[in-house]
Parts: sequence; C-alpha cells; structure tokens
Amino acid sequence: MSSLGERLARLNAPEIDPGPEAPAAALVPAQNRRSSRPGDPFAGLKRRVHQALVDTLGPKLHDANLTPGELEQAVRSTLQMVLDQDETPLTVMDRARVAQDVADEILGFGPLEPYLSDAEVTEIMVNGPGQIYVERGGRIYLAEGAFAGEASLRRVIEKIVSKVGRRIDESSPMVDARLPDGSRVNAVVPPVAIDGSLLTIRKFSAEPLTVHDMVGFGTVTPQVAELVAACVRARLNIVISGGTGSGKTTTLNVLSSFIPPDERIVTIEDAAELQLRQEHVLRMESRPPNIEGKGQVTIRDLVRNSLRMRPDRIVVGEVRDGAALDMLQAMNTGHDGSLTTVHANSPRDVLSRLETMVLMSGMELPIKAVREQMASAIDLIIHQARFKDGGRRVTHVTEVSGMEGDIVTLQDIFLFDTRAGVDQNGRSLGTMRSTGLRPRFMAKLADVGISLPQEIFGFEKSPW
Repeated sequence: MSSLGERLARLNAPEIDPGPEAPAAALVPAQNRRSSRPGDPFAGLKRRVHQALVDTLGPKLHDANLTPGELEQAVRSTLQMVLDQDETPLTVMDRARVAQDVADEILGFGPLEPYLSDAEVTEIMVNGPGQIYVERGGRIYLAEGAFAGEASLRRVIEKIVSKVGRRIDESSPMVDARLPDGSRVNAVVPPVAIDGSLLTIRKFSAEPLTVHDMVGFGTVTPQVAELVAACVRARLNIVISGGTGSGKTTTLNVLSSFIPPDERIVTIEDAAELQLRQEHVLRMESRPPNIEGKGQVTIRDLVRNSLRMRPDRIVVGEVRDGAALDMLQAMNTGHDGSLTTVHANSPRDVLSRLETMVLMSGMELPIKAVREQMASAIDLIIHQARFKDGGRRVTHVTEVSGMEGDIVTLQDIFLFDTRAGVDQNGRSLGTMRSTGLRPRFMAKLADVGISLPQEIFGFEKSPW
C-alpha cells in the first residue's frame, strides 16, 4: 500500500497531458519546467542576424507602399546575404532553420507560426519566453520551440496589438486584441506578469463552423439544432451562457447564420471575432483609453449608439458590465431577435449575473423592476459547458417563462443526460434529451409561420 505522502503527490499532480509525442520537458514537474528546457544553441546567431537585418533594411520593414509579397522577398534575400557574411559554421539544415526562425520573427509571430498554421491547434498559451503550451482536441500539451528572450516575445506582442490600434506597456500592462483572422488575443506584460510576458491566443477556424459541424461534434443534437434555428428565425431574444472556453462565441456564430440575409445586423464586441456571412452587417469594436486616459469607447456606449442605427438585430459578443441594462432595454423596445453571451455556471446564474451587471450601470432600480425587464426581454437561454474530455456541449436549453411573485421562472426544454457515464477514454456518453415540456414560445413561432414537429420535444419518450 502506498504511503500517505505518495497518495497526496498523485492528487496534487497537474492534469496536463504530455501527449504521445510531447518532448521530455513536458514530463518535468511544473515548478521545474522553466529551467528544464535546453537553451537554443543558435540564439546568439539569431540575435546577430536579426539585428543586421533590421540595420540593413531599416525603414523598408515598415514601408506601407510595399506589398506583403515584396516585403517577404526583400527580407529573405537580405537574410541570405547576412547569413553568408556570418562566419558561424552551419549545416544546410541548421542554416535553413535559422533563416526560417528569423524570417518568422520579422514577418510573422516567431516560434508561434507553426502553431498558428496548424488547424488542429485551438489555443496557444505562452508562459514567458521559454515556455509554450498548445491545446489540441481539448487537451493541453507542452510545445516545442521558445522565444529567444523577453525582448523577442515583446516584439511579437507589440506587433499584434499595434495592428488593431491598441497599446501595451508598463502603464497599460494588459490588453485584449485579435489577429487578422479574428483569433482572440490576450497579453499581459511585466510588472504585472512576474516571470515574463504572457500571451494567450484562442484560434478561430478559417471557415466558420456550421450547425452540421456542431451536430457532428456532439455539441448539439439534431433536435436542439432545429429548435434553436427556428427560435432565431422567429426573432426570439437569446442569451448563450457558459464558462471560459466553453464555446459560447462559436455557438453565437452558428446561431447568427440563421438570421435572414435581408436583415440589418449590428455587431458589438470588445475585439471583433464574429464571422457573420450576411451582407448587411455593421461591425463595431470597443476602444480602451489612450495614453492620456481619454478616448475610451465602451460596449455600453456602442449598444446605446446602435439603437440609432436602425438595426434589425443587435448581436453583442459578450455582456460583462452595465451594458446589460442597455441590452435589456434594446430587447424590450422593438429589437427582437437580439443575441449575446454571458459568463455563467447555469441558466439560473445567468439571471443573477445580469441582475448584478444592471446594478453596475449606476441606475438605482428596484430589484423587481430589473427582474421584470429580464423576464420580458429574454426568451431563451442556451447553456454550454466544457467537459473534462475537452468536448464542448450544450447542456441546457431553457425558456424564460415569466414571473411568479418576485422570481423569474425558468423552464428547461432540453437537458444533458449524464447517466450513460463515460467511455474508456473519459469521453462522456451522455446526450441532450427533451424534458417533455412544451415551450410557451411556440405561439411566437406559429405567429411567423414556423411549425416544429412534436417529436422534437419527445412528448412520448421523455426519460425525466
């Protein structure tokens, strides 16, 4: 029998999967990983080549008149010349590797380039210059590669944030930004980040996922997909909830695909990530204050402004502050069919969070008035969760059915049934099942000529 100390050590072991082909460094305890990675033998050469390249090309690196192709050609030709002049003995493979690494740092995002181009990688996490983790298939692996140093990592961060008009420095050490393809970026630099700059990139697929993809992945069942598609077309107000990384934005993208192409859509986000395919889409993005503390444009400002833009639909990427009040008012004043996401642990928690955020707006409203606003504004809550196996699944489809006294009443239409357990790989075998309750909003669907087959709700087969 193992000792108590051994059992406690197993309990405290990090749940990070090194992967079948992960480097040996991934097996080192977390507290030793930073110092366990062997140094790059060509780090000094790369720094010299990088500096010589910058000195040679100078302003050309930032010349707006050069196309990306012309800039790449100039960098690669100069790079070969600089390497020819260096006296460091190199094999053909080492020379190609150094040239590619320096080119990636100048033209792209350094050691992150192979992971940004890898379709299987869904998230990249940089924990200081010497440690990069990636997420594949919902699991985290320690990746090969590292930055040459803190300065190299900072150059990549500044390149990302400057392209979207943001800044990051000691006075503003945290920033949310995005890559050109819409991938979400968060960066934190010293002094807030103690062990070196931190960079997190949540990648978005080049081609937005469709509802068929979500059914194929097991995120939703065909019945749930048919129901929510009908709800979007019938202009019900929908809130998508869930924890961090549960797939809320992906689901929001899929739901937006059901909006008819002849409607005017206004999207409001902190960092533009939504990938709407309709033609009549107006995209707005919040803006942080400048170095003088002025010029800030908040989500709340944008929601207010959107009401003057004659929108048919308002889509807010995420409500997280006093903008909740303006969003509820928009839903209650003729802007039916609005969509948004909220961080919450359950549909009931959605209402609690929205209530708190409305109070953050500074308006001294009675709690009952706030709850009445929510009850009349929100028609449907779709709750998602990220399971331990890495899968993202819709676990609740819940109708906001009205008020009873001072309480907003909810009615679950579909629930995730976990009774089937998990398979040998830890993947949940559960599925969404109807509760057998008929939604009250069926009358709204009927008013616009949408009818759903009764079998969707499993009136005859409900296990609940």
